[in-house]
Amino acid sequence: MYEDENVLVIKRELFDEIGSFQGINFEIEKYLPIFLDPNNNFFLHRDTAEDDPTHKQIIPYAIFRHDNKFLKYVRGKKSGEQRLASKSSIGVGGHINHEDFESSSLEKDTYITGIEREINEELIISGNYRNSPVALINDDSNEVGKVHLGIVHLFDLEQSNIRPGEANIQNLEFLSIEELLNERANLETWSQICVDNLKKLISSFN
Repeated sequence: MYEDENVLVIKRELFDEIGSFQGINFEIEKYLPIFLDPNNNFFLHRDTAEDDPTHKQIIPYAIFRHDNKFLKYVRGKKSGEQRLASKSSIGVGGHINHEDFESSSLEKDTYITGIEREINEELIISGNYRNSPVALINDDSNEVGKVHLGIVHLFDLEQSNIRPGEANIQNLEFLSIEELLNERANLETWSQICVDNLKKLISSFN
């Protein structure tokens, strides 16, 4: 199904050893350095990883803010993750793959290379921005969540001029927290978790 794609994973038992959780966790320094240590992660064929809850796929999940409003979009039916197709989302991101490892350098490790590739593929951003990891998401309540672990990054944009880079990114708009809460039922579960915690995510931004 995913041809030759190999994706970055950690063992679920490592997550449990550090302290697994359900929902959102703001202890970035407790988890992220361990997860991104090359001694603790490796690549697994995506076909295998998608059906193997003994591993967690590391997924950067980027939220974009401008002037106290947040980017929301709809995942098109050609989305790479069909289980999320046609859902609304405030998070942009995806898998870290082996090509990111091959393209990495001393200045940009595999993880940072993967984030930049995903953002540049899915969005066309005008103007500068700052970004920082602010939280982690784990949701074992559904089949998608059981095999993924999200690293939430908040992007603070200088401009709101942002366009889709791929056909599966549709209906982009910036909404306030109140407007997002009103649309909560239409959001994918990770986005629901983020929307419920947006004020704390903002306060965690460096």
